Amino acid sequence: MMTTIKSVNRQRIKLLLIFIIFSAPIITAWGMVEWRIGVPEQITAHGSPADQLPLLEHWPLETVSKADGGEEQWTLAFDCSVQCAERRDILWRMHRALGRDAHRLARLNIGGEGQALPGEQLARWAEPPSWRQANSVWLIDPQGRLALSFPASVPVAEILDDTQHLFKVNAR
Repeated sequence: MMTTIKSVNRQRIKLLLIFIIFSAPIITAWGMVEWRIGVPEQITAHGSPADQLPLLEHWPLETVSKADGGEEQWTLAFDCSVQCAERRDILWRMHRALGRDAHRLARLNIGGEGQALPGEQLARWAEPPSWRQANSVWLIDPQGRLALSFPASVPVAEILDDTQHLFKVNAR
């Protein structure tokens, strides 16, 4: 009789331990949410949401040259009004830094002169819109909606970081 009681107690302890092991992550997550312990407060996006701007198809642009690309390409549009050659070169290098995802991005150079670089489309403002800022960069999704807007002060490494993150969370 004594061994039966010990066996039952042992089984109860095992069941209690299994219950604790499987409920601990839920209790931990609830505590993190309730008391904001261990929840990162940092911002991951360096650009700002561009929900106030019109769709790309409604931009007042005069197309100069077309880039080869498919329907599923994101567009990196940039206003090339100051230090244009340097800006084009650094954004072209950023595009190459995407590696195997480079085919998912096309660049739209607005206001640039000369020959289009690979993966680039040249355009001009038909009439500069009121929301335009010199040397800004906009990341546009395949449907023409603006995802992020980057002022000229944002380093290209941060634009690359945001682009890679968007490609990661928006798999083909």
